[in-house]
Amino acid sequence: MCGIIGYTGPRKAAPILIEGLKRLEYRGYDSAGIGVGCDGALTICKKVGKIKDLREAVPDDLDGCYGIGHTRWATHGGVTDVNAHPHTDTTGNLAIAHNGIIENYLILKARLEAEGITFRTETDSEVIAHLIAQHYEGDLEAAVRKALPLLKGTYGIVCLHKGNPQLIIGARSGSPLVVGVGEDEMFLASDVTAVLAHTKQVVYLEDGEVVVLTEKDFHITDLNERKISKTIDEISWELEEIEKGDFKHYMVKEIYEQPEAIERACRGRLDPTQATARLGGLNLSPAQLLDVERIRIIAAGTSYYAGLVGSYLIEQLARIPCQAELASEVRYRNPIVERNTLHFAVSQSGETADTLYAMRELQRKGSCVLGICNVVGSTIARESNGGVYIHSGPEIAVASTKAFSSQVTAFYLFCLLMARKRHMSYETGEWFLQELTVIPEAVKAVLKTEPVIKKLAKKYAGYKDFLFLGRGINYPVALEGALKLKEIAYIHAEGYSAAEIKHGPIALINEETPSMFLVPDDRLREKVISNMKEVKARRGKLIAVVGEGDDEIREIADDVIEVPRVHTLFSPFVMVVPLQLFAYHCAVLLGRDVDQPRNLAKSVTVE
Repeated sequence: MCGIIGYTGPRKAAPILIEGLKRLEYRGYDSAGIGVGCDGALTICKKVGKIKDLREAVPDDLDGCYGIGHTRWATHGGVTDVNAHPHTDTTGNLAIAHNGIIENYLILKARLEAEGITFRTETDSEVIAHLIAQHYEGDLEAAVRKALPLLKGTYGIVCLHKGNPQLIIGARSGSPLVVGVGEDEMFLASDVTAVLAHTKQVVYLEDGEVVVLTEKDFHITDLNERKISKTIDEISWELEEIEKGDFKHYMVKEIYEQPEAIERACRGRLDPTQATARLGGLNLSPAQLLDVERIRIIAAGTSYYAGLVGSYLIEQLARIPCQAELASEVRYRNPIVERNTLHFAVSQSGETADTLYAMRELQRKGSCVLGICNVVGSTIARESNGGVYIHSGPEIAVASTKAFSSQVTAFYLFCLLMARKRHMSYETGEWFLQELTVIPEAVKAVLKTEPVIKKLAKKYAGYKDFLFLGRGINYPVALEGALKLKEIAYIHAEGYSAAEIKHGPIALINEETPSMFLVPDDRLREKVISNMKEVKARRGKLIAVVGEGDDEIREIADDVIEVPRVHTLFSPFVMVVPLQLFAYHCAVLLGRDVDQPRNLAKSVTVE
């Protein structure tokens, strides 16, 4: 959530800042602003609405070769021009932009007001500007250093002062910041996508670090002013990957990228000679893997549902007790870390606050925590004890799609690795690899059903309530389908195990509440059919996702979506895609902002 961009160099800053903010739109925001320094003056422009609204508010002749920008997602104070960032001190000489939450801001604000400071916004962030200004005596870095220890909470801060031209200061504690190293110009951003058009050379800040940027150089120190040497990383993404191309929205583009994303997650990790998987990034020896007695998966949102799929698979094939848990609950219940328990922290961005804090708590108690992330260099990737990059490429739409499939793929690879180390035979390992390698083509076949799904969306987009129901390994897929419809179409939807329908949800069934059933050809099929008939008997509308040629279900359901027949254990890959497309087309028909749904952010970096 929220986005930061900073620039200092020889070029005009305003166009670069606005372009960077445009690249950060996917993170979610409700207002935006920039601050540009030039010839001893500081100009602030900020506006509620989209980046295009900000662009119209910025004068075409705004000069200045250094500046900062921000996209705000309101937490403290309403969505107004005044509450938008950057914020300034009372003199207007200093400006800051801030991601995160200052937990003690009320105490700080009361103290500052008692000292005669007048506040102009309702935000927690404004206290930062005033604190830095109080300590400013010509040295901006020194002023920032004196202010930081007074702050409690999370922050990614970027700051400039008209008395220090071409100088930008950044600091991080719990909210990501990355330095972009260009040729005779420097960038600072909350995400590499903001700088990718200008440089692929980046340096990731850690918590407790302060960076000083000039137009040609940077240096990083800790809060005690000790210099920190950093490795410059190379971004592997291409600029074209963060463009929509011929697609109307990023979300549908990313849905269509799933076959390639699954292949990329598998690339170089399949070992057909040993009928197993290779995951060198786990940083665990064969003996340590054999010692694992339990597995716990911590995650939030879509990543949690991917973890649920993984837990079903690991227990069934690797025969290791496995449980997926919401990261937000793990940290605060004083978790018990059992001996020989392996934890996974799953996050597309690698910056999800709940998951990151839960991971740190588990590590503090002695647990080995492996990360499953998409963003190279993200905090979870750096701080975990090892892990798996899913290599999905950039996912821009707020609603995650291809990352879900890639995270699930990572769990399939890990499951195969663990199962082959234990009791799975070579022949079964061969079968598993064969089934996995056909999945990308199967997903491509599902995508060809989009015209059918689009027609169904036209039929059902007007309904206000939905139920999504599945059993076994497809129960998490039902949860994910309901989440997608809520996220982007703003239609109330609930996901349940089909077995639970008699335990309460059946009371919701009527002609106005359609039910989406996932019905693979497995041992629970007849039980799901019984649940469908119970819904039908109560005049509920039935939509079913089934294997090709399933005539029995066609006689029961009002509408059917056919997907390729794959083994039940691999059915989540093909079952989830129709639910993604259904949610997408409902949202489009209802005129929703598909890529930036209201109140949501791509990377939830605060609790």
